[in-house]
Amino acid sequence: MPGEHRAHRTAPAPPNGRPARGRSGGDPRRATHGEAAPPAPPAPPRGRPAGPRRPATTAPWPPHGLLHHLLHAPGGHREAGRHVEQLTWRWSGPLDTERFTAAWQSVIDRESVLRAALHPAPAPRLILHDRARADVVRHRAGSADWERLLERERLRGFDLRRPAPLRITLLDLPGPCTGTARPVTRVVLTFPNALLDAYSVHLLLEEFCRAYLAGGTLPGGERRPDLRDWTAWLQRQDTAPAHQWWRTALPAGPLALLPARPGPPTGQRGPGRVEVRLGPREAARLHHWAALRCVPDSSAVQMLWALLLYRAAAGGPAAVGFGVAVSGRGIALEGAERLPGPLRTCLPMAVRVDPRQPLAQLLAQLRDRALDMAAYEWVSTARIHRWSGRGATATAGGELFESLVSVESVPRPPAGTRARLAAAGAVLEAEAAGGTGPGGLPLALLVHPGADGSLTFAVVHDRSRVRDRDAHLLADHLARLLDHLPRTGERTTTATVLDVLEGQPLPAIAPRPRTPAGHTTAPRTFRLRPRRPPARPADRPPHPP
Repeated sequence: MPGEHRAHRTAPAPPNGRPARGRSGGDPRRATHGEAAPPAPPAPPRGRPAGPRRPATTAPWPPHGLLHHLLHAPGGHREAGRHVEQLTWRWSGPLDTERFTAAWQSVIDRESVLRAALHPAPAPRLILHDRARADVVRHRAGSADWERLLERERLRGFDLRRPAPLRITLLDLPGPCTGTARPVTRVVLTFPNALLDAYSVHLLLEEFCRAYLAGGTLPGGERRPDLRDWTAWLQRQDTAPAHQWWRTALPAGPLALLPARPGPPTGQRGPGRVEVRLGPREAARLHHWAALRCVPDSSAVQMLWALLLYRAAAGGPAAVGFGVAVSGRGIALEGAERLPGPLRTCLPMAVRVDPRQPLAQLLAQLRDRALDMAAYEWVSTARIHRWSGRGATATAGGELFESLVSVESVPRPPAGTRARLAAAGAVLEAEAAGGTGPGGLPLALLVHPGADGSLTFAVVHDRSRVRDRDAHLLADHLARLLDHLPRTGERTTTATVLDVLEGQPLPAIAPRPRTPAGHTTAPRTFRLRPRRPPARPADRPPHPP
C-alpha cells in the first residue's frame, strides 16, 4: 500500500474546561512570546493618517457557502474546534517580530475580509470594520510542543461576530532540531473556513511577503473588488438558467451517499482525520494516467470516491452522489481570481455507475459534469436542493450528498516574490495543511498537493458517525485503489477495479446522534505504521507502459 497513514483523534478538554489561550488583540506592533500582554490603545495603521474612526459598513449576506450553513446551525457562529483549517510554513532565517507583525497589520488594513464580522439577526449581514488588530503570538524555542500548539489553536475556534478571522502563531525551533546554523521558525495560520479558504490564505500570504519586504507596509489602499462587490454581484445574477440546468442535471431517484454500511453508535465524539500520502513519484504516475485520458487529477479522485460509494450500494447499476468543493472564483467578476474571501462552496455531483462500463466512460461523465457546473458555481447548495425537489435539508447535505471531495488548488504566486524574500535572508517553505475540514458532513476526502510534488489524501470524519478504525479502513481501501489505478488499461471496467478490494469489509457508519448543544472537541494527532509494505517494487518504472 502506498504511503504512510497519519490519524488525528480527539482528546478531552483541559481540566478547567477551557483551552490555554495566547494573546488576542493588544499592540499590533508587538507579538507576545506565549503569554498575554496588557492591552494597548490602538495605533493608527501604517500608511493611514491618524484620525477619527469611520463608521463600519455592512453588506447583506447571500445564501452562499459554509457561512450560510453556520447561520442555520445552533451555536455555529461560536462552535469551538469546528470549521477550522490550518496552514503551516517553515521560515528559515532571521525573523523580525515587529516587522512581521506590522506586515500582517498592513494586510489587515488592506483586506476587508480580515476586518469582517457576522451579524446574524434579524437578517444575515457582514459588518466590515474600519480597523482590526493583527493577532500574532511568538513562542520561544522549547516553550511549547508543536502538536499541542496546533491542537490548542484549533480548539480555540472563532467567534464570527468579532473581526479578524485569522490568527498567526510562531514557534522558534531549537538549533539541534533544524540541522542548520540558520534560525528556523514554524508559522501556523489558523482560520475559519466560513470566511476564508486555503486559496484565500495563500493570497494573503503573498501580500504579507510584499509588505515584509517593504519594511512592514503594504502600499496602496483597500483592495477592490472586495466582499461588498462580490455580494453585490451575486444579487444581480439571474437564477433562471441555473435553475433549469440543475433541475435536469440531478437524477430524481435515490442516490448512494456513503461508502459504508449502517452500523451501531460509535461511542466517540469530535472530528478525526486519517491521511494517506503519495510520494512525488507515485503522484506523478497518477497525474500521467489522468493526462493520458484527458481528464484532470480531480476527476480521477472523484472517480475513486464514486467507486467507494458504489461498492457500499446494492449490486447492479446505481447512481451515487457526493459533494465537490469548488473555488467559486470562476465567475464574471473582474479580479475574482485574486479575491480573498468565502467564495469556496460545495456543489452536488451525481453520476450513474455501471459495473460493466469502462472507467473511461465514468471519467468522462465526471469531467463533463464538472465543466458544466463551472458556469453555476456561484449558486448555493441550499438553492440547488430546493430546485431538485428534495426538501430544504440542504444545509447538512440532505439527500444529494453526505460526503465531500475537495482537491485543493492554490493561486500561482507572483514571480519573484519568494526570490526577493530569499535574497533578503529568509526562506519560506510550505508544510502540511490541517484542520477539521468542512463541518456538517460525516465524511470528507481532502486532497492537498505538497511543495515536493507529493499528494496527501485526508479522510476527515465525524467520530460520532464513523469510528477511527472504520475511517482507517476506508483510507486503506482508498490507498489500494490509488496504487492500482495507474496500472489499469483502456478497457478496464469499474467491476475489475473494485476486485482489488475483494474480501475487504465495508466500513460502518452510525445513525446521526443527538449531541448536546455547545459540546465540541478538537482533534489530536498520532501516527500509525502502514498496514503493509508498499505493493509496488522500488525498481518499477514511474509510469505505466
